[in-house]
Amino acid sequence: MGIAWDRLLTLHNLSNLIDILVVWILIYELIMLLRGTRSIQLLRGIIILILARVASWYLGLTMTSWILDQVINWGVIGCIVIFQPEIRRGLEKLGQRSVFNQLQQEQVQTEKMIQALDSAIQYMSKRRIGALIAIQMKTGLEEYIETGIPLDADISSQLLINVFIPNTPLHDGAVIIQDGRVAAAAAYLPLSQSNLIPKELGTRHRAAVGISEVTDAITIVISEETGEVSITRNNELLRGMTQADYLKYLRSQLIRKAQKPHRSLLAEAVDFVHTHFRGDKQ
Repeated sequence: MGIAWDRLLTLHNLSNLIDILVVWILIYELIMLLRGTRSIQLLRGIIILILARVASWYLGLTMTSWILDQVINWGVIGCIVIFQPEIRRGLEKLGQRSVFNQLQQEQVQTEKMIQALDSAIQYMSKRRIGALIAIQMKTGLEEYIETGIPLDADISSQLLINVFIPNTPLHDGAVIIQDGRVAAAAAYLPLSQSNLIPKELGTRHRAAVGISEVTDAITIVISEETGEVSITRNNELLRGMTQADYLKYLRSQLIRKAQKPHRSLLAEAVDFVHTHFRGDKQ
């Protein structure tokens, strides 16, 4: 087994592996940088042009191939002009980036989100304004976001309060928070059919329990009849939460998540190689 690993993990193979991982990480970082901006649409257009160029070459379309070649060649300069803000922002992030700074920034953003939620919850609870807010965790909520009105807005207590003011266009349905932003309002969540839900609870609570049955989202419910604050997650309904209760819960679930950065593929690969080499030597 040790001989097989020595043959497989040669210097040349390791160099190729690192080369592939570096390119993979660069592409991933580029996508993350452009995600949520209009530039992602331009990036998709560039990919379509490249695919069209390959298809025209394969089909022998000489004139089409020549035109696409010119577009792609001049497109390099065009991309520098078009993506100039993203390129500058990326270089600035590269110069400032560190694991500590990234963790600190994530924690600050998460705490700001919790403070905005707290202000909105306190305002609506005291005035008995019904609300339903779902926070995406690991399981994606895209199919539910698509049922609502897309917002892609910064989280603020003023925005959340205005959304749920009665008799306004967006007050029915749920607000969905994804990646620290308000992704959509007036979204529809699946209603739970559980018989364990108390009869006095209405549609909002059933929707909150329903989404907790199929995803790991944290959902906050404010009763319009009593002003009671409840939270659901993983098919669990926590009722009658005080301000201290829900703040403690949100911080334990959200800030703890921000403090655990995903390990890079390069780090995983280094650990893998190190482990097997050490095992072979022993």
